[in-house]
Amino acid sequence: MRNVITFVEHKAGKTRKVTFELATEARRLADALGGKAQAVVLGEGASALAEQLKGYPLDLIGVSDDPEVDRFLLDPAIDYLEAVAKGAGPSVVLVPNTLQGRDVAGRLAARLGAGLTSDVTDIKVEGGRVGCVSPKLGGSTITTCAFKDAEYGVVTVRPNSFTAQAGGGGAEVVSLEKPGGKAYLMVVESDVEESSGELGLEEAPVVISGGRGLGGPEPFSTLLGPLAQALGGTVGASRAAADAGWVPYSLQIGQTGKTVSPPLYIAVGISGAIQHKVGMRSAGTIVAVNKDGAAPIADFADLLVVGDAFQIIPELTKLIREAQAVHA
Repeated sequence: MRNVITFVEHKAGKTRKVTFELATEARRLADALGGKAQAVVLGEGASALAEQLKGYPLDLIGVSDDPEVDRFLLDPAIDYLEAVAKGAGPSVVLVPNTLQGRDVAGRLAARLGAGLTSDVTDIKVEGGRVGCVSPKLGGSTITTCAFKDAEYGVVTVRPNSFTAQAGGGGAEVVSLEKPGGKAYLMVVESDVEESSGELGLEEAPVVISGGRGLGGPEPFSTLLGPLAQALGGTVGASRAAADAGWVPYSLQIGQTGKTVSPPLYIAVGISGAIQHKVGMRSAGTIVAVNKDGAAPIADFADLLVVGDAFQIIPELTKLIREAQAVHA
């Protein structure tokens, strides 16, 4: 493998910071492999987003505003990606580890006969071989899987695993030719998106999660919301809170929900059962606020605050806002 290709996931030209994280990592990997770093942007708004990507250290940005990418379910995007990969030759393809990204990665790997490694948090190049570091078994084991004697490798990368760094600006933007002889049957008739806040949980720098200990739906907006806003983060939840109907399942973190790894994770009224731990144990700093000092979360939290969250959280929010006002 020599080249690195990044699949850019977006909606009408709007993307998340994982796109720029992957663009930056593509440059590092391409330099280590002696190849080129490129991105593929498809669908409505692709050309505008490509201009934004020119601010990152890519060699090439392949673009197509083909409306069929958005009209049909995934197959047109896979066709473009397959064509780009085969044109580039032996390559590593980086895809965000999102719901759509995992689907794209699996289909592309099948098309290319490639190896696939998912939920990767680090990538290493040793002796010309690409090795992917990823947590397994709920994060209890960290594995390094290398692509062996393969022309192509497909990697889904967990958001927040790399730092986005703008630079370069010399990327060549090229129009991609539409793969010919294709007929698509699965039409996207409508797109319903459940709101999960302004920031995506997987990418937020700070996540404030609530659990059964909050006692109902109101504290998620009145208690946790202001703290998340003050810290520039977003609100999440345990499965117990989602199952109770207090918050939508799009906010659920854990084994059957989303996996997050923010620099700061604050768990409020969450016992810390293994199902929840699986989804957030890789966070940088874990702070727990709980009435029960013997709750399971005490075993892996970096800081445990024992007390009434309805007194602690408003005071914490107040102190943060006062500090921000002083330094404004």
